[in-house]
Amino acid sequence: MRLADTLQFASGSLRGSPTRTLLMMLAMSIGVAAVVVLTALGEGARRYVVDQFSSLGTNLVIVLPGRTETAGIGPGLMSGQTPRDITLDDAQALLRSRAIKRIAPLTVGSATLSRGALNREVVVAGSTADLLEVRHMSIGIGRFLPEGDIHESASVCVLGNQMKQELFGNEQAVGQWVRLGDRRFRVIGVLAAQGESMGMRTDELVIVPVASAHQLFNTSSLFRILIEAKSRDYIEQAKHDAEEIMVQRHSGERDVTVITQDAVLATFDRILTTLTVAVGGIAAISLAVAGVLIMNVMLIAVAQRVKEIGLLKALGAPGRQIRLLFFAEAALLSSAGSVAGLALGYAGSMIIGQIYPTLPVSPPWWAVLAACATALGTGILFSVWPARRAAKLDPVAALAGR
Repeated sequence: MRLADTLQFASGSLRGSPTRTLLMMLAMSIGVAAVVVLTALGEGARRYVVDQFSSLGTNLVIVLPGRTETAGIGPGLMSGQTPRDITLDDAQALLRSRAIKRIAPLTVGSATLSRGALNREVVVAGSTADLLEVRHMSIGIGRFLPEGDIHESASVCVLGNQMKQELFGNEQAVGQWVRLGDRRFRVIGVLAAQGESMGMRTDELVIVPVASAHQLFNTSSLFRILIEAKSRDYIEQAKHDAEEIMVQRHSGERDVTVITQDAVLATFDRILTTLTVAVGGIAAISLAVAGVLIMNVMLIAVAQRVKEIGLLKALGAPGRQIRLLFFAEAALLSSAGSVAGLALGYAGSMIIGQIYPTLPVSPPWWAVLAACATALGTGILFSVWPARRAAKLDPVAALAGR
């Protein structure tokens, strides 16, 4: 029997029992759709994190106060000590490294932003003019923080786009005065709308010179130092130089943590990829359930088609051919269920993408291939027993219906 005849015979058998065929296809398609949707969510989360880190800037190295050990606890914390502060002088000393292109010291706090009767609690970031380039921000109106000595304060600020809309509406904001806490600042610029980045909404941010932020919050320490390496080839050198410079300035103590953007991103990428594979594997269990359903239904089909099988064997069909017919039925069922499942999975992914537009939901190619291959393999695997049982039937007894 030719392959075309085998497929035609198998499809005819499936069309002869439409309800049974529909139920088996439904079970297989639900399993494939579950794999596609869940892996699409996992891949969307991974891409979201990658995009968020990319928006932080390129060639980024970050200096944090306190030493993070393998266990996640700094040795000083066990004895009740607090990490040594990072200062503006520490930040400036980092520029001695030939691998470092620019730095942006950062101090973060909260204060009440007010203009007339309008008040709003906001996050205030104190930094320098280089923050614009290091963090890949863009100015919508006016200009960013002025260049100059980072130790000098200035009563100027840059508003996030939403802050400008809330305080000034359609009025001109640049050149106007606002109050942050107990100090007055003149607005010199408004950031372009940029949305959220790593949990911080830059549209709701107010940026002032770092020395002014220190006066506002009555502190001299930095939250962190953002470093931009000269190129990707200099990232590791910039990290090493930053650690050594901080050790020299802190009396030989390694009391800061220096991390690279690539290292953090690689960690998140591994975690989220593993999570995607895990949820895809859990969803693939439903394909095994569908395979068991195919096996059970085919066993029933063998009992119902005893005379048909007996006639085929009486006409000279070998056991191998009988097995091939059942394998063909399982393959057609699995293929049709996979196609239907892919359609359902992609439709579900599109709906989730519409509901959560910030999440780049898209099933990875390997998950689609794995789901289809698993569905096809499961269908054929669980058809082995019914196929072997049918092939072993005695043709005379089968024709007699026994």
